[in-house]
Amino acid sequence: MGINSVAVVADLGESFGNYTIGDDGALLGLVTSSNIACGFHAGDPRIMDRTVADCVERGIELGAHPGYPDLVGFGRRLIEATEEEIRTDVLYQLGALDAFARVHGGTISHVAPHGRMGSIAQTDAKHARAITDAIAAYNTDYIVICQRGLLAEESRKRGLEVGYVFLADRGYGDDGMPVPRSHEGGLIHDPELIGERSAQVVREGTVRSVDGNVVPLGHDADVLLLHGDHPTVLANGTALRAALDKAGIRVGGLREVLAQKAEVALAG
Repeated sequence: MGINSVAVVADLGESFGNYTIGDDGALLGLVTSSNIACGFHAGDPRIMDRTVADCVERGIELGAHPGYPDLVGFGRRLIEATEEEIRTDVLYQLGALDAFARVHGGTISHVAPHGRMGSIAQTDAKHARAITDAIAAYNTDYIVICQRGLLAEESRKRGLEVGYVFLADRGYGDDGMPVPRSHEGGLIHDPELIGERSAQVVREGTVRSVDGNVVPLGHDADVLLLHGDHPTVLANGTALRAALDKAGIRVGGLREVLAQKAEVALAG
């Protein structure tokens, strides 16, 4: 804890066909990294193409955001899938986004499993193995964005670097983990509070839970996440960046942040 630098990422490219979700153009001015939908829970080839091109043009890190094949449920429902299905679905999505990255002269830096797939992988060994098997088979240079749990453990077993994420617009429980969206306080609507919480997490490694207690996360916050479909995401991102600036917290790309932390750890 105590290293005052962090990456800021938003979920992008989550529109589909004629349906628009979020204001990606405005968000690109607030983030250093991107989690780009890969066509399963959201996104389509045209949107992926435009989103990657915009990120490359602005120098924003490209991240893959694979999820369940669940457009109707936006990837937030549990899909009963085999380990092989999960692995190949993730691999398919990585390859799809990588094609657009290559065409536009960019490189994928990280993978952030989306929605229910990502959350269950923290505690379910089948999901954690399948996701990390796919990533490691495709490119061991990819960073895995996740929270503490099995997904982080399986990533390290496969030689994959981990970037710990704090969900800036979500409420946390006394266990230092996000509570369900359906839980009271599960989704935060106050932009100023989102900014204050984010600065506290980076500086102190603690967050005030939905029950009012100050609890430790148990890890650094390497990256702060804004959900692109949050109704006040632009206000949230603006307040978050202002709070980080006020606290003297430097914002950079995820690879840069992790490299700086590694240097400090070696020096210490």
